[in-house]
Amino acid sequence: MRGRQFAAFLSTGSGFVVLGGLVAAVTEPLHLSLGSWLAAYLVLVCGAAQCAIGAVQDKLVTVPVSPGMFTVEFVVWNAANLAVIAGTLLGLSVLVDLGGAALLFALVLALWITRRARRGLAVWAYRASIAVMLVSIPVGLTLADLRAV
Repeated sequence: MRGRQFAAFLSTGSGFVVLGGLVAAVTEPLHLSLGSWLAAYLVLVCGAAQCAIGAVQDKLVTVPVSPGMFTVEFVVWNAANLAVIAGTLLGLSVLVDLGGAALLFALVLALWITRRARRGLAVWAYRASIAVMLVSIPVGLTLADLRAV
């Protein structure tokens, strides 16, 4: 099961990276005001972070993630990101805030899943990355709310 879970994270995350590249390519010609933000968000948060979460859980977690736990993590991560994107593009701060809250939940779940991971530099780097995202989400939500005012 672990390989399939990683494949889901990797293929979905890679798809977001490609989509972010395409958005970056059309941002200037189509004069998309939020295009650079959207491209960066798709590549870094939706794509690269998702690939990293899947890779760590595939390689370093010693106890397999249950199918139910994986499904919750995977669905919440992707739905939350889509809510943040839709809320930003539509100017609906409540949707951005709900998506951000769901992202916080997904990140706490990602930390929980790695509680029994093999010790080492890779796990600490992963946890530090999760910590950065946990801190940056409230900052990003505050900035988004201020921009909406």
